[in-house]
Amino acid sequence: MQVEVRYRPGTEGIRVVVEAERDGPEVRALVERLMDLDEKVLLGRLGEQVIPLCADSLLRCYAQGGRVKAENEQGTYDLKERLYELENKLDRHVFVRISHSEIINLRKITALDLSLTGTIRITLDGGTVCYVSRRFVKKIKEALELS
Repeated sequence: MQVEVRYRPGTEGIRVVVEAERDGPEVRALVERLMDLDEKVLLGRLGEQVIPLCADSLLRCYAQGGRVKAENEQGTYDLKERLYELENKLDRHVFVRISHSEIINLRKITALDLSLTGTIRITLDGGTVCYVSRRFVKKIKEALELS
């Protein structure tokens, strides 16, 4: 498979064209994955800029000061979605709620500290530290198969 990326000023959004000699299971699978990715792109705001954020790049999404934020390794962005909407939109096998105000990407976990009584300390890529609230400890242990 060859991949070619072209940047054209004035183009709205992202356009993907799949060229193949004929239709087949590989082409259909690729198209399905691309369609699936489209649903997992969030629009983050950084000041006046709107930036597409791929869900796979996110470390966490959290509520702060009445706003919902998304954090990746490049920075922190404001989102228009509420946390419950993100919970429904993002892959529930990858993104798990760890508290009333936070959802994390399980694939970005670098360390777990289980020594704390009643909670878990989680370190994400880049050193971001999160704490699992008591109410969600059982859920995160099940998601990580620690039970």
